[in-house]
Amino acid sequence: MIRSIFIWAALIAALLVPIIAAAASPLLAWRQPVYIAAGFAGVVGMCLLLMQPLLAGRWLPGLSPMASRLWHRWCGMALIGVVLVHVVGLWITSPPDVVDALLFMSPTPFSAWGVVAMWAVFAAAFLGLLRHRLALRFRVWRLGHVTLALVTILGSVVHAMLIEGTMEIMTKTALCMLVLLASAGTLAKLRVWDVRRRA
Repeated sequence: MIRSIFIWAALIAALLVPIIAAAASPLLAWRQPVYIAAGFAGVVGMCLLLMQPLLAGRWLPGLSPMASRLWHRWCGMALIGVVLVHVVGLWITSPPDVVDALLFMSPTPFSAWGVVAMWAVFAAAFLGLLRHRLALRFRVWRLGHVTLALVTILGSVVHAMLIEGTMEIMTKTALCMLVLLASAGTLAKLRVWDVRRRA
């Protein structure tokens, strides 16, 4: 019981502290509400990226395998939602910058990483929705889904670390490290690269 409480308390702190730190950022002064919403959608997206491998690897105590899968699916859909809010909000505030980013013509390196992560998360969600229609062996399907998820995670982490924006640097770095550690732990636990055995 104590271990479970500690794990959940640590997770809640890992999710809330970066959001609170971002809310106190002086860079938000005089910003349009749409821009602020777009920025916070990005922060929430990074938090959801921490949840996804923890749920996929069933690391969170008190959640059954069925509940973990269900929450993983819902967090995935929420991630798609905040990505759309992030991109649409930035497009409303500065359409040329978003168009340049989508066409990989932006002079800022973080834009390309963000766009790659965006398309990867869309593809991962699409693959998840079509799981039963693709007639793929489960392990092969999972390998494809996880590969796209890893592209999303790596692209998002580089994107976040290169930006000097809403997120505070120390909490941002800690959150990104936790996302990478959780992802590595889940990969090792599930052995997703082994597609030879039956599901």
